[in-house]
Amino acid sequence: MRRTDRLFHIIQILRSSRSPVTGRALADELEISLRTLYRDMAELMAQRVPITGEAGTGYVLDDGYDMPPLMLTADELEAAALGAAWVATQADPALARSARDLVAKLSAAVPPELRPIILDAGLKPIATTPAPDERFEGVILRRAIRDRTKLQLTYKDGSDKPTTRIIWPLLIAYLNKARYIVAWCETREDYRHFRTDRVHSMEVQHDRYPGRRKALIKGWEDAMTSKH
Repeated sequence: MRRTDRLFHIIQILRSSRSPVTGRALADELEISLRTLYRDMAELMAQRVPITGEAGTGYVLDDGYDMPPLMLTADELEAAALGAAWVATQADPALARSARDLVAKLSAAVPPELRPIILDAGLKPIATTPAPDERFEGVILRRAIRDRTKLQLTYKDGSDKPTTRIIWPLLIAYLNKARYIVAWCETREDYRHFRTDRVHSMEVQHDRYPGRRKALIKGWEDAMTSKH
């Protein structure tokens, strides 16, 4: 569960409870450690969510609190609608469904006078090539990127030569005719790009890769800049 989803879930749990909820109970329901729970509570309080209480005694959400309304400008809504429409045609099936769900949720959350902008923004991305044919579930790759989990790929290069690699997936690059996994390759000890339609199998490893993903992406960007 992403942190933003987790913070929203904490608010929902506290809102539905008539008595203080202990940190342990919250952590167990969210399937996270107490340390993570305490960090989440500190973040919510920093965002001025009216939560009272502390570790050991329980947390309470003040009566009458509600999530702030979603206030976006017409341009921001059009940007969201266009982005979701593009994802719905170019991303893997699970992410495409999420893009369509996003449009539905946005239309329900914005004020009525702005709803037509979401439902008919007048902006339509047109794909001239079909989405790549992939042999793995896109959600597996995206989860590995979020969780910093190593992956083992069975892959065929441009010469159709099979190879097996252990990679640290950093991001997915969307090009006009293909999608690429940008990763650190343990075999080559360097950054590599893997076309998703050439991946024949993908296996999640038990261990996470070391270092910060943000720093690794910065290293990749620097490496790409030095080559041009």
